[in-house]
Amino acid sequence: MSGPHVIRGSVSLPEAELMWRFSRSSGPGGQHVNTSDSQVELRFDLANTEALPEVWKARALERLAGRLVDGVVSVRASEHRSQWRNRETAAVRLAALLAEATAPPPRPRRATRIPRGINERRLREKKQRSDTKRGRSGRDWG
Repeated sequence: MSGPHVIRGSVSLPEAELMWRFSRSSGPGGQHVNTSDSQVELRFDLANTEALPEVWKARALERLAGRLVDGVVSVRASEHRSQWRNRETAAVRLAALLAEATAPPPRPRRATRIPRGINERRLREKKQRSDTKRGRSGRDWG
C-alpha cells in the first residue's frame, strides 16, 4: 500500500482497523480472472473506531446509516486486473467516502433583500424587450 490514506487534515485510515477480503473478480482479465482473487472488499468498523474524533464519528454514523451493516462500512473494487491496484482503489474510495460523511454541514444561508434599484432595472429591461418584440409584429403595416 502507498502510505496512509488521509481522510482530512491529520486524520487518516489506520491500517490496523481495515479488514480486507479477496475474491474472484468478474472484471477484465480473460482466463486470469478464473484463477486469481483480484476483487477486493474493504471493511471498516465505523462504530468502534478510535481513529476518528467523536464528532466526526457521530456525523458519519448518521450520514452513512443506509450503508452500514452492524456499524461497519464496506467498499468493493474490481476494476483492475491486479489485486494491488484494486486495494489502492478501495482504500481511496473509503477515504473519500469518510471525508464526505465527516464534512461539517454547510453554513446556513443568510436571507438578503434584493436592492430596489436592481429590481427596477430588471423590470425596465423586460419592458424594453417586450416593446421591441411588440414592434416586430406586422399589425400596423397595412
